[in-house]
This record gives sequence, C-alpha cells and structure tokens, in this order.
Amino acid sequence: MPKGYWICSYREIRDAQKLAAYAKLAAEAVAAGGGRFLARAVASKVYDAGQMGRTTVVEFASLQQALNCREGAPYQRAVATLGDAVERDFRIVEGV
Repeated sequence: MPKGYWICSYREIRDAQKLAAYAKLAAEAVAAGGGRFLARAVASKVYDAGQMGRTTVVEFASLQQALNCREGAPYQRAVATLGDAVERDFRIVEGV
C-alpha cells in the first residue's frame, strides 16, 4: 500500500507566536495519527517558481491515514489555533 504525505509550503507568516502554538499541537496530532516529520525547515535552495519559505513534509503509512489525521479532531484544534497567522499551500499526496 502506498504511503501518504502532507506537503505544506508557507508563503507568508503573519504571526510567529500563533505558528509556534500551532506547531506544538500539530506535532502532537501528527504523532497520535501515526505520522512522522521528514522535513520541517526553511528551504535551503529554491528553483523555478519556488519561494524561500518554511516547508514541512510528513509521512504516513497510507493515504487514508494521512487524510484521517488531517480531518481528525486533534489536528483541527491545531488549525483553529493557527487561524489566519499564515498563508500556506497544504497538499496531501499518495506515494509511489
């Protein structure tokens, strides 16, 4: 069964304190949902239309597990804490 991945690129961070509070709750939700962070940093180098922003990549055992974690109550609490503190591109993709 292919793995599932969260890929999130932050275009703008408006409130670093809210982002920090979100990151703590999100990390707990990801761990509880069976995910593990593969990357969680500002880009080292960008190409094409890339932006030099914060990027996270989270791996799950399956696409369904990634979807369940994203839609679950623990992660939704993290999202509520984040509010409008950032502008980001959040995608869930299936591995090959």
